[in-house]
Amino acid sequence: MSEAMQAKRPAFDEEAAAAAAIDEALAEHNGDARAAIRSLLEAVSYLEKARDRALDLVSVGYARGRVD
Repeated sequence: MSEAMQAKRPAFDEEAAAAAAIDEALAEHNGDARAAIRSLLEAVSYLEKARDRALDLVSVGYARGRVD
């Protein structure tokens, strides 16, 4: 990508994106932080279980031991 194209592209503000995601999670739970955290923990648990199921289906030779 040319320098001119990079200069025109706005920088991604990771802090602002995180703040917006937090605000959205709280809004989805009517400002109840405990409910938002509970929901996020349930999502993490679901994703961990899905990852574990996927890893069980992938052969070690295919993954070459690089998948944790």
